[in-house]
Amino acid sequence: MQVSVLLLAKGSAVVTVAPDVSTVDVLATLAHHRIGAVVVSADGRRIDGVLSERDVVRALARHGATALDEPVSRWMTSEVVTCQPDTTVEELMTTMTKRRIRHVPVVVDGALAGVVSIGDVVKDRISALEQETEVLHQYIANP
Repeated sequence: MQVSVLLLAKGSAVVTVAPDVSTVDVLATLAHHRIGAVVVSADGRRIDGVLSERDVVRALARHGATALDEPVSRWMTSEVVTCQPDTTVEELMTTMTKRRIRHVPVVVDGALAGVVSIGDVVKDRISALEQETEVLHQYIANP
């Protein structure tokens, strides 16, 4: 299965924030949308970075509560791993595991087209295993 199929199921809406937004405001955005990361983008199309819960925890550990008043551009991961819609879910799963990342923006012709989370990948894998199990049960029950 390809990433494009995951995006069809979950939608391609992406929560983005401008690089100059304060970290505390982005935390409110994360909580409101019940997500673990946002794409940082000045124009909503080009990816400047990704700010995840992990990035905020690291900033707080190093700089204390004053980190919350700083712009997200200070804490974001700027070397962002991306994928294409035709990337297979298996390839993406391998990349996420090896790189220890939980959110991967999907890019089409240099523009942001969606985000896939590790939760999306796990949900897809569980669904595939459930389907395989059902097929095997049907095969055994109806020889």
